[in-house]
Amino acid sequence: MLTSYYLTSRNIEGGSLDKPLLLASSLGNISPPLQQREKIYLLAVGYYRSGEYSRSRQLVDQCLEIAPDWRQALVLKKTLEDRIAKDGVIGIGITATAVGLIVGGIAAAFARKK
Repeated sequence: MLTSYYLTSRNIEGGSLDKPLLLASSLGNISPPLQQREKIYLLAVGYYRSGEYSRSRQLVDQCLEIAPDWRQALVLKKTLEDRIAKDGVIGIGITATAVGLIVGGIAAAFARKK
């Protein structure tokens, strides 16, 4: 388990995407449900830190299937939901701004033609 923690808390040369992949390879081993829960949770943390929020949320949901009242997983799930919602609002704002600029450009082009 110490190795799993290391993979989610330290930088590995070559990029942060290597960390979740290394930890995922250890999930294939058959282990007791609590150890499996810990590995899945740490993998979710690794994906969260690498910015893959949807994959992280899937893994947190798997943790909560094993232990529905596990506080750490519940906190991470709440954090992920907040982050996903924030990113969605930012995406909508960027899209609205882009549409406004395009419409403004078209209106300006028509105004010049007249």
